[in-house]
Amino acid sequence: MKEAIRQRALELGFDLCRFTSAAPPASGPHLNEWLAQGKQGEMGWLERNAHKRTDPQQVLPGAKSLVCLATSYHAAEWEKNAAAGQGVMARYARHKDYHDVLAAPLKELSDFIDKQGGGGTRSLWYVDTGPILERDLAQRAGLGFVGKHTNLISRQLGNWFFISEIITTLELEPDPSEVNRCGSCHRCLDACPTNALPAPFQLDARRCISYLTIELKGSIPLELRPLIGNRIYGCDDCLAACPWNRFAKEASLLLTHRRAELGTPDLLELLSLDAAGFKQRFAGTPVLRTKRRGLLRNVCVALGNTAGAEALPGLRQATQDAEPLIAEHAAWAITQIESRISGVHAQT
Repeated sequence: MKEAIRQRALELGFDLCRFTSAAPPASGPHLNEWLAQGKQGEMGWLERNAHKRTDPQQVLPGAKSLVCLATSYHAAEWEKNAAAGQGVMARYARHKDYHDVLAAPLKELSDFIDKQGGGGTRSLWYVDTGPILERDLAQRAGLGFVGKHTNLISRQLGNWFFISEIITTLELEPDPSEVNRCGSCHRCLDACPTNALPAPFQLDARRCISYLTIELKGSIPLELRPLIGNRIYGCDDCLAACPWNRFAKEASLLLTHRRAELGTPDLLELLSLDAAGFKQRFAGTPVLRTKRRGLLRNVCVALGNTAGAEALPGLRQATQDAEPLIAEHAAWAITQIESRISGVHAQT
């Protein structure tokens, strides 16, 4: 039965499929301590459902097993650097929204599991949405190991993959767990621009560029803005630094959903988007999550960090935007650019 489920998962496009029990994850106390320290920032939903995250029985009463799945989104051509005037988006966001892409195969696999179990079997599927400590459970299933950057690393896929899971009342024999294989490597910690990884296996989300550009809804702290560079949606630096990426596998299921034009978009073009233009440009992608106000806030920061005088007209217009968040960050960007120009003039 287990091998039939694994084979069906591979047929549906998942790259890895592993199994573990529905016992509580060992990292529950660590989660509670992390939340108590406030390192989750404004992600209040993490605290609201913490009791479910530490006990799968709170998610699905009678649960006995979890099916843990990995789906690659790797593409070798993404290694190119952004040119002047371009922003950078996290690699996972350069596709149709993965929640939508994975929903159909997850539902189909969940139905297949219920049929395998016969009458009375219940299963629930999640892709980065359920109250489950998915990285910890995925390590226990042997899908990969939690690296020093707190993300899951696979020996078969490197860092470039999505995790999803099916929690079920069907009892399935657990697979052997994975062990940490970081060794003495600390490249991911060294790569973080904002020191969001102050020590191995410790993340302060409040300093993470992914949090600052996606999860944070208000103003980006002044002291962190210069460290963001030209990143406008997420950050891959700690993931990209990992040497396990030499084993990364080209995406299959996500291949046809790739949006290559989202990789390094023109910053001034994005700054000119109105509400309708934003929705049209990013329809069906994860970027809609930030809303126009969030993305253009990030674009202003990127321009403030990297642009020259050519960006000033657009930024001055943005200071009149109806969204105060955009106007504030546009004004900051103007100050940064004018300061650089003055510095150059002073030197010459």
